[in-house]
Amino acid sequence: MTAHSTTEGNKLYLYSITLVAVIGGLLFGYDTAVISGAEKGLEGFFLTATDFHYDKVMHGITSSSALIGCVIGGAISGYFATWLGRRNSLRVAAVLFFLSALGSYYPEFPFLEYGKANMNLLLAFNFYRIIGGIGVGLASAICPMYIAEIAPSEIRGTLVSCNQFAIIFGMLVVYFVNYLILGDHTNPIVLKDAATGLYSLSPESDMWTVQQGWRYMFGSEAIPAAVFGLLLFTVPKTPRYLVMTGQHQTALSILERINGVNKAREILTEIKATATEKTEKLFTYGFAVIFIGIMLSVFQQAIGINAVLYYAPRIFESAGAEGGGMMQTVIMGIVNIIFTVVAIVTVDRFGRKPLLIIGSIGMAVGAFLVAICDNWGIKGIIPVLSIIVYAAFFMMSWGPICWVLIAEIFPNTIRGQAVAIAVAFQWVFNYLVSSTFPALYDFSPMFAYSLYGIVCVIAALFVWRCVPETKGKTLEEMNALWKKK
Repeated sequence: MTAHSTTEGNKLYLYSITLVAVIGGLLFGYDTAVISGAEKGLEGFFLTATDFHYDKVMHGITSSSALIGCVIGGAISGYFATWLGRRNSLRVAAVLFFLSALGSYYPEFPFLEYGKANMNLLLAFNFYRIIGGIGVGLASAICPMYIAEIAPSEIRGTLVSCNQFAIIFGMLVVYFVNYLILGDHTNPIVLKDAATGLYSLSPESDMWTVQQGWRYMFGSEAIPAAVFGLLLFTVPKTPRYLVMTGQHQTALSILERINGVNKAREILTEIKATATEKTEKLFTYGFAVIFIGIMLSVFQQAIGINAVLYYAPRIFESAGAEGGGMMQTVIMGIVNIIFTVVAIVTVDRFGRKPLLIIGSIGMAVGAFLVAICDNWGIKGIIPVLSIIVYAAFFMMSWGPICWVLIAEIFPNTIRGQAVAIAVAFQWVFNYLVSSTFPALYDFSPMFAYSLYGIVCVIAALFVWRCVPETKGKTLEEMNALWKKK
């Protein structure tokens, strides 16, 4: 190590650790968004079942079944983070991602007949998606926690925001992968019987998409999952977890590599003064900090963003986009990346609250415009752009900033437990929004987007009145922040 890195820390080492950790975020985005390209083929496949009738409610539940696992993974993340450690918990998540990808590709293995849609196969498919969801739930809580506990306070917001960049990049990658897999094939044609309201698969549908396409989309996740699992053997445990488990010298050596010798000893002293996570009670710092963390998670989902992300091609097609909406979905993914970068470069300059409030207002405008377009029967570029505006403002605000706040707002002493609770609530509301969206959208797109727009306005008011600014504060200063309240 050079004298310069000994004095000021090795930034390359810090960035390489962060890069590995955010692959968990990439898989989070990949796993949750893969359904956007696969759900139509999946619906067509299960409409061929003869032992039950696959309806929109079942399709909403199946398309969102991974979120059941996300709730479980988020709920148990605190236990895993505390007793297994941040790094080892991410290793568990990598294994779950890998198994889910293979199982979703071939859910018939090992007991069912290949290609024959029935209730048993539907249950098996949902089981594998839930397994992947547990991995997402773990990664969603522990990746930002891991980065926050590694990063120096002055760039913590930027580095934790990189996890959201990875989530959106993972979504963009899978949008593009789905687009390439679909190729010259077309999504199935689903017919609705006017008399009975039942759905069926049109004989004119492209059966390759129905039988094979969705399998390749889900199976493609196995590659990044394997890479993530292998790279996790190259990164250290976090200094704060090491202190909590009595490994002070190891923690100091990592802090020295990241922050330099002098700063490392100062940080270690602060960590020792607050690192009693295993014995501190959850409400030691009052109810407010837990409530604010939960509500940040609830609002991030209740504003409806994942309904757009999961069903993007279907929404764009309904809005009048050409080519089944897949290309517009890729374009939206690129715009999302750009606006996530906006958040990364501004979060430690402007602060968390201003970005959340601006983003909420921008999302409300986009959502209300989509509702107006539906009410007035406007098709084409205006509703498509309105949806992209809605998503873009989320990406420069609630997308990354919510994760930054959840990773940093809780005191060291209760972080593992509190993050788990907040993330569990996040996935519960993610599931509620995503699973109800197909039926809600079928009932009235105008009502759906008006509802999301109203929630965006309420979210802006909540942030303005209740959320403290945490820009520039160390994780150890969170204890003092909440003791004052």
